[in-house]
Amino acid sequence: MNDFRLTVFCSVAHNMSFTKAARELGVTQPAVSHHIQELEQELGVVLFDRLAGGIELTEAGSVLLQHAHRILNSYHQLDFDMRLLDRGHSGELRLGATPTIAQYILPSCAASFASKFRRIKLSIVEGNSAEIERLVAEGEVDMGLVENSSRRESLRYTPFMQYELLLVAPVRGRWSSLDVVKPAELATIPLVLGSDDTDSYKAVECLFASHEIPMSSLNVMMQLDGDEAVKRYITHSDSLAFVSEQTFCRDSRATEYKVVEIEGGSLVCQCCFVRNMSATKDVVKDFIDYMQEWIARGEY
Repeated sequence: MNDFRLTVFCSVAHNMSFTKAARELGVTQPAVSHHIQELEQELGVVLFDRLAGGIELTEAGSVLLQHAHRILNSYHQLDFDMRLLDRGHSGELRLGATPTIAQYILPSCAASFASKFRRIKLSIVEGNSAEIERLVAEGEVDMGLVENSSRRESLRYTPFMQYELLLVAPVRGRWSSLDVVKPAELATIPLVLGSDDTDSYKAVECLFASHEIPMSSLNVMMQLDGDEAVKRYITHSDSLAFVSEQTFCRDSRATEYKVVEIEGGSLVCQCCFVRNMSATKDVVKDFIDYMQEWIARGEY
C-alpha cells in the first residue's frame, strides 16, 4: 500500500535529479516527470524550480518532503502490521533480557506487540548476558536480548542497537566540578560499580583493561546490582558511578547528577538478539522485525 507519486517525489528530492530518480526507481524519466506534474497539479503548487544547472526544492517542495517522509513511513508500518496480523500467531513467546534492556528498552515495544497479538502469551525473564545465553542454548527461553555477549558458537546473534554507559557524579559534593577525567585518574577516584557478574562491570573491566589498569587497583567503594541502587548510593557519598544512558535520560531526578566525560572515548554497549542456530519459531522472527521497526522509529 503506497502512493507511488510520493516515492517518486522523495527520490527526485534526494537525488536532485529526474534522471537519477528514474534510474533509482527503475522507471523512465518521462514517467518521473509525469508523477511530479500530477502532484503539482493536485496540490496547486510548484515543487521544484527548474534551473540552468539543475533543480532545487521550492518552499512548498520542502514542506511536502517533510510530510512525505512521515506518510511513507506510516504506509510502511501499516504494511508491516498487516503482514504480521495475517499470520495469525498464537502460543507463547518466552524472552530473556538483561536488566537494562528489560527495564528501559523492551517494555514499550513488548506492550505494543502484546496488544496487537493477544493470542500470544509473552513472558520476560531477567539475567546477565551469560545467564540469558545459557537459557537460550538450553531452550528455556525462545530468544534473548543481551549486551556485549560472549558469542557462543551454537547461537545466532543479530545486533539491534547500541547504548552508552555513562560516568556520572552527583552535582553536589566533592566531584561536582569534574567535567573530564582520564582513565588513569579515574582509577584513583572512589567508584560504585555493579557486581562482578553484571554486564556493566564487564564493560568497565574492558575499559580499564584497554589502558592496562587492573580492576584490583581501583578505589571501589561499593558494588550494587541495578542502576537505581547505584544512583541512590552516590547521592549520599562522594563517589562516581557508571549507569546506562537510558536510566540517566529517563530519571526524573537526573538533575541531581552530571555526566563526566572519559578522555579517550566513550563506553559503548552493543545489544544483540540471540537465538538458537536450529529452527526458530516464526513468532521469534516476527518479534525481531517488530522491535527493529520500533527502534528505527525511536519509540523505545
